[in-house]
Amino acid sequence: MFLLLISCFSFIMFNHISFLNSFMEMKNELRTILVPWILEALSLFIISLFKRRKILVAFFKVPTFSSKPKNEEIIRETSLLDLPDLALDCILEKLSPAELCNMASVCTSLRNVCVNDYFWEKHLKHKWVRVIGDIAYREWKSNIALKKKQALSDCSDQNGIFRLFSFYKLKMDKREKLGTALPLESIMSLYQSLESGKFWFPGQVINRENGNVGFMLSCYDAELCYDHRSNNFRARYSAQGRATMEHDIEWDRIRASTVKTPAHDLHLSDCLGELQPGDHIEIQWRRNNDFPYGWWYGVVGHLGSCDGCKLLCRCHSSDAVVLEFKQYTPGSRWRETIIDRKHHTEIGDEINGFYGGIRKIKNKDEISMWKGIWPTKVVE
Repeated sequence: MFLLLISCFSFIMFNHISFLNSFMEMKNELRTILVPWILEALSLFIISLFKRRKILVAFFKVPTFSSKPKNEEIIRETSLLDLPDLALDCILEKLSPAELCNMASVCTSLRNVCVNDYFWEKHLKHKWVRVIGDIAYREWKSNIALKKKQALSDCSDQNGIFRLFSFYKLKMDKREKLGTALPLESIMSLYQSLESGKFWFPGQVINRENGNVGFMLSCYDAELCYDHRSNNFRARYSAQGRATMEHDIEWDRIRASTVKTPAHDLHLSDCLGELQPGDHIEIQWRRNNDFPYGWWYGVVGHLGSCDGCKLLCRCHSSDAVVLEFKQYTPGSRWRETIIDRKHHTEIGDEINGFYGGIRKIKNKDEISMWKGIWPTKVVE
């Protein structure tokens, strides 16, 4: 029995050793065949990957150092900001307002240059100088001061975390609106407010109500707003406690306000002592006390006792001054009026209306403007 067990164990061990030997021989054969094949496939894969991904080649490329200088120079793209200040200013000066706005939206550096008042003063004068005067500009400044005051008031009303959040939100809004956020006091901001119609500015409308006969050769104070679609204006008049609107007012019927006096107040005349025949004047007139004054064009005439001879005329030394409105027919109640040079105040009645303060026209352009719109027919 014992011999039988030994014989069985010896047989199993012999077969196991033979199996292991056979497996090792097969493993060596597989290694000899598979390893070169795997290496070849891996090499082909890496080469194909390098061909498709050139950036990997640059990554694995070992830098080489050479003492000889390279013939090829690296050319960097030139930016507009690389130009000298004088050259850049010359370019920006030639841009239109729309092009200058587009340029200001490119980056912060160009924006800081393009919003400079130097570039926008030219555009403002070219288009708006005749309708934007000192009074309208002061109104603009007042609006800016009011906006700043309101912003400070809103900020002071908030406390703690809310104030911090508002400040942070304001900063983020400024970053997001790089092309549109402008300094409030800048002329560029004023120009865009005028162009967009957001700013209603004080001015005067000539020949109110589209040249109605009752308003010939006169101008009235109004709040004006530009309409870029029609290239005309809208006007708001104040009369008898209600506002009146007029649309499609052309440029040649708009002018800047000439005096600081509000439309309902009597203008203090400072030219009465120097008036003499032939002088061009504008005088306040209103229908009754509920209406605002308008400014009516006229000339200083001769007294009835004067024959009009310049050598013998003494009208300039008389206390009485004759004002003529030659757009009306001779004999019309509107043709002329007489004022007291030394004691002039508002004169008139409910039938003929009330005459107020007087301003002498010294500007030749103003005189040409009135003559240029002279009616084709004399008004009765």
